[in-house]
Amino acid sequence: MVRAIRIVRIATDNLEKCVGVYLSRCELMTIPIVDLFAGPGGLNEGFSGYSANNSTSNFETIASFEMDASACETLALRETYRQLRPSGVGLESYYRLIRGEATIKELECDPAFSAALTAARAEIHCLELGPESRRETNDIIRKALKGRGIKADTPWVLVGGPPCQAYSIAGRSRRVNDETFEDDKKHFLYREYLNILSTFQPPIFVMENVKGLLSSTHAGTGMFDRILRDLSEPSKGVSYSIHSLTKAGRASSFRPEDFIIRSEDFGVPQRRHRVILLGIRSDLDIQEIPKLHASEVVNVRDAIEDLPALRSGVSKGSDDPRNWLAIRKRAADMIPHPPINSIRNELSRGAAWYSRDNSEVLNSKLARWLHDPNLHGVAQHTTRGHMAEDLIRYWFAASFATQKGYSPKLGDFPTDLLPRHANILSENRPFQDRFRVQVWDRPATTVVSHIAKDGHYYIHPDPYQMRSLTVREAARLQTFPDNYVFMGNRTSQFTQVGNAVPPLLAHQIADVVSRIIKSI
Repeated sequence: MVRAIRIVRIATDNLEKCVGVYLSRCELMTIPIVDLFAGPGGLNEGFSGYSANNSTSNFETIASFEMDASACETLALRETYRQLRPSGVGLESYYRLIRGEATIKELECDPAFSAALTAARAEIHCLELGPESRRETNDIIRKALKGRGIKADTPWVLVGGPPCQAYSIAGRSRRVNDETFEDDKKHFLYREYLNILSTFQPPIFVMENVKGLLSSTHAGTGMFDRILRDLSEPSKGVSYSIHSLTKAGRASSFRPEDFIIRSEDFGVPQRRHRVILLGIRSDLDIQEIPKLHASEVVNVRDAIEDLPALRSGVSKGSDDPRNWLAIRKRAADMIPHPPINSIRNELSRGAAWYSRDNSEVLNSKLARWLHDPNLHGVAQHTTRGHMAEDLIRYWFAASFATQKGYSPKLGDFPTDLLPRHANILSENRPFQDRFRVQVWDRPATTVVSHIAKDGHYYIHPDPYQMRSLTVREAARLQTFPDNYVFMGNRTSQFTQVGNAVPPLLAHQIADVVSRIIKSI
């Protein structure tokens, strides 16, 4: 199916600025995507990245749904990049925006950028999915499918994952005594999937959620069994076979654990374990379901070591660099470590844009995925502030991890560095890994949205930097490319990164889906 060249004409109050712009998006085969609970677009990016590197298939997201306004702006900006990428016309305006050289408002004078942004925003819907918005959601999807000429036999894909707080182990533990937990509507947001599967019957769907879904219950019933049963038959006369992306076999033979994807097995520098379900409409005659192929394990060093070294800020005290250096000297006197490199005595806190040369030779698959030689710098690489006592703990923890190869537990800390909690000396003290270093030569622990509130679980492995991770470092551990930027304040940016599906993993899922569609 040949996709027509899209011509977008922009009209402004100033008629002199009315310029016709075309965005070439011609590919041999276009596979539409509808993305629910899209977050900042991890699945979008993976499928689009597949399109950029494959000459025979092109995944195009025709509608994304997300309730968070900042995430919607992130989605719009990234879709703008995808609109501009094929021809390159207007792409420099995208880079100027990332570098802070111009605002979106100022770039409206660039007709190509403005046209692409207008088209992108038309495909993104800031909407809270639920029973109340179901009619509106269906109308949007129906219009999007009709606009692309999609018929009953046209292949398209439904992707996404409902919010996971009701299923995650951490979320459930925080609400163990909460009498309202059973009534939380997040238990049943997967029904928005059922609605779309029933109404539009896409040939394929991909649904992602936390591993805790396997053990989650509601009113005494296991949620995973209920969801699996409902997805298999969303309505009378509509049925799907649910498959694992890593295990071969008949749909009925899979065990719950067969649906767990271990991201570190597929080139993601992070131990992120998620349930991912592949649904195929039962009337389709698919003889063999392709599987993901394991790849070499990559680690924290592979992902972030080349980024500029930074220092943290100092909260509740002077943020003068000399104050930070004094704290680091005090830490080094308490916990000796190899001599401090003099170059690192003048570290900055980074910036929203950090200029540098990006022309280095890239040898690894991960590096080629992350880097953009046209970017000429690093975006959103700036540090948070921490209390002086915590900075000293960071120094100890990172020094310990450097020497031992693993992050320390509270029992490994010197007594005078322990937090002043009432039960801190108890053998049954909770949160033994309260200060967690992301060790250089291992995949990172799971990057979750809580990183927005707490840097203690995301300590940088270099003791001399004595800080928690930046947004860019967290994004790299999630495999977001360096030219992918997140809108909103820093808290929102961290939250978006933590809520996403790793794009590099989604890229490999896209390959599986593409091969299935070619066999239909």
